[in-house]
Amino acid sequence: MKFNKIVALAIPILVAAATSAHAQDASGDTTAWRGGEFHVDTAGLISRSNIVLARANTLAKEAMPLGNGTLGIAVWSADGLTAQLNRADTLPDRLSPGQVVIPGLSTLTGATDYSGHLDLYNGEFREQGGGMTATAYVQPETDTLVIDVTGAKADQQQTAVLKLWSPRAPHAAVHGKVGLLSEAWLDNKNPESSGRPFGSLSAITAEGRDISVTVTDAYTVSVSFLPYPDGHFRILAAAPHFDGHGDIFSIAHSAFVPVNPEAHRTWWHQFWNRAALIKVHSGDGAGDYMENLRNIYLFSAAAERGVEYPGSQAGVADMLSSARDAHRWDSSSFWHWNLRMQVAANLGAGLPDLNAPYFNLYRENLPSIEDWTQRYMKGRPGACIAETMRFNGRGIEYESSWKPISIGRDCDADFHPYYNARTLSTGAEVSLWIWQQYLATNDRAFLAANYPVMASSARFLIAYQQAGPDGLLHTSPSNAHETQWDVTDPTTDIAAAQAFYPVVIQAAKLLGKDAELIRQLQNAIPKIPPLPRTQAQPTGARTLLSAADDASGEDVIAQSYLPGAQGHNAENIGLEPIWPYDLIGDTSPLFPLALRTYEHRSFKGVADWSFDPIQAARLHLGSEVASTLRIITQHSQHTVNGFANWDRNYGEFYIEETGIVADALQEALAQDYDGVIRIAPAIPPDWDFDGSVFVRGKTKVDIETRNGKLVIAIIEAGTTASLRVRNPWPGQSVDILAGAAGTKVVHDESAGDLTFQAMAGTKYLLQRHDMPVTALPFAPVSSVAAHEAKKFGPVQIGLFHDEPGHAKE
Repeated sequence: MKFNKIVALAIPILVAAATSAHAQDASGDTTAWRGGEFHVDTAGLISRSNIVLARANTLAKEAMPLGNGTLGIAVWSADGLTAQLNRADTLPDRLSPGQVVIPGLSTLTGATDYSGHLDLYNGEFREQGGGMTATAYVQPETDTLVIDVTGAKADQQQTAVLKLWSPRAPHAAVHGKVGLLSEAWLDNKNPESSGRPFGSLSAITAEGRDISVTVTDAYTVSVSFLPYPDGHFRILAAAPHFDGHGDIFSIAHSAFVPVNPEAHRTWWHQFWNRAALIKVHSGDGAGDYMENLRNIYLFSAAAERGVEYPGSQAGVADMLSSARDAHRWDSSSFWHWNLRMQVAANLGAGLPDLNAPYFNLYRENLPSIEDWTQRYMKGRPGACIAETMRFNGRGIEYESSWKPISIGRDCDADFHPYYNARTLSTGAEVSLWIWQQYLATNDRAFLAANYPVMASSARFLIAYQQAGPDGLLHTSPSNAHETQWDVTDPTTDIAAAQAFYPVVIQAAKLLGKDAELIRQLQNAIPKIPPLPRTQAQPTGARTLLSAADDASGEDVIAQSYLPGAQGHNAENIGLEPIWPYDLIGDTSPLFPLALRTYEHRSFKGVADWSFDPIQAARLHLGSEVASTLRIITQHSQHTVNGFANWDRNYGEFYIEETGIVADALQEALAQDYDGVIRIAPAIPPDWDFDGSVFVRGKTKVDIETRNGKLVIAIIEAGTTASLRVRNPWPGQSVDILAGAAGTKVVHDESAGDLTFQAMAGTKYLLQRHDMPVTALPFAPVSSVAAHEAKKFGPVQIGLFHDEPGHAKE
């Protein structure tokens, strides 16, 4: 793609047009706006993303996810039905509490009339066949998996097995009608261990007749029983929090409260009703597929939220694993690079509570991080937050599964050059996400609680910067994340300082804190070096260029002030100032430079965590949003539950790619990274959107597009404040109408930016002055439940009737 084509694509041409499957007027448009409301059929819309199985998912790699945020489940049809129990607090190795197997369900899963589906709206996995049904779900208030079965033969004995495996060392026990497996340990075997006690506890029982529980062997307990006379029975498998202390029988029995079969549905309905939903359609099916992946992300993010720490630690859906205790990456550590897209996606979806474990990870560990920094960064003050950080705040990555064993140290001035040994920008980025969460929620108590992380990160970074002969502040040696090691002034450091220092000043002033730190940061801001440049298309080794070379139109943002340094990973560091650092927007004089940097990026969709679609959206490149989403999905999404699979040898599911999809769709629909709301800035041509995105101040933006063109927009104000909106129909006159009465607060205005005083709780309709929405037929945002698996080139969601590994064309 040539540069001039990218520039052309970056100019939004947003006019009303398009097609719709609903009743239409002459233009083909409809609207879900009526009576002062944006009408969405939540149940119908979410059911469109159900995962449909036309044959049993007999392989562990085909497992479906379930969870309640503290207990995660992977369920599949091996040996009848198998379900793996997972928690985020069985550290340091994230050991599974066990697997449940129900052999008697082979009648169902082996039936010729088998069908199944993951019901996202109700939070349950349902299957039927051979005259039987099974419904699996997790109770919201107790960490208990429930499996309801109907259609069993009343006189045929059933069994349910709870098992672990070697080299685990559980204590197997029976207490009344409950079988238990418990195991306790200390985190004391690896470098920089915490010394904390951890453990796993699982328990199983049944509801039926003549229940008998036995210890089968050192790893297994079994429950035998007869179904009720009408052929139904229920299996309950609990995996509550356990750290090796307390009476295991009391803990287990407390999880077996009477089952309310509607409680989990109510919990999930409330979740979906507060989420910002997006319906997408495109003629080639790509948009529909991406909508499905986004909804799978939101479902999974809620299912594996975590409590003290995030459920995902390296972009992996750890709490939804079907791989027993196998982990590709150090399961005690968190990779920030692989968490950031999840934080962003949660904010845009209006689900900031899902980010609470992420912020707690850094806030809780701040004393440990500061101690590490003092010890290993030559006595410098503040917090050097490790890019790969152990759950107890230590900057170490211990890869015991690698051959040979690998140990990496982050934020360590004396460690040999390594992936994140001297990645210095993580603290700034964590702090910027704290600020973004505050801007989204207006939660001053949250800001006050997390501000110490911001201040401490700023103290470290400013202490590491050193004045050079040019009078500027430099960081050296420092990593350009994992890609360049021990270089000078990496773009990540420069972008971090430019974005971070002003935010800390704002936060400190707001909270009445740290006058001396404010002074230091104010003095440092004009001394931050400009972003480095290098050749867009070098004929030899890359060399350093300056801002003066922008005029040639042949430079790009370099990775550091040593652009020719060796690379070690496939990261597009030159695009970091665009996102997540929010430094270059559509009105920035650096926007053409950013476009060139994107066009000439070295790595195009090479990983499931590729941020190409998000950064393309920030550059208003709708076509690129579509093409890069296609590339990373078709290269990475190798499992039928919608997850990516970075390394198939380990069998783990990766949630990070669906997080990229979720945030990219949100960024394409609405942006407000600098306080200006941009509506439909990067809609792919020929894509239809009906959906919502949350922006700053608890405000939601509802948008409808047809064939890539805007039809209407609604701003649901969450705060009483002056709002500034980029005119979504450039050069056209716009009206803004308040509430059901349609009171005009902006009339026939064609300015580039539209400003009005918004009142919290009021909805504001934006429409073209010459195309009033009242002329459009009404059609709510809705759909019908998915009835078959979905195919998208070489990848798919769900299962067709074909043999495993061979998907229907």
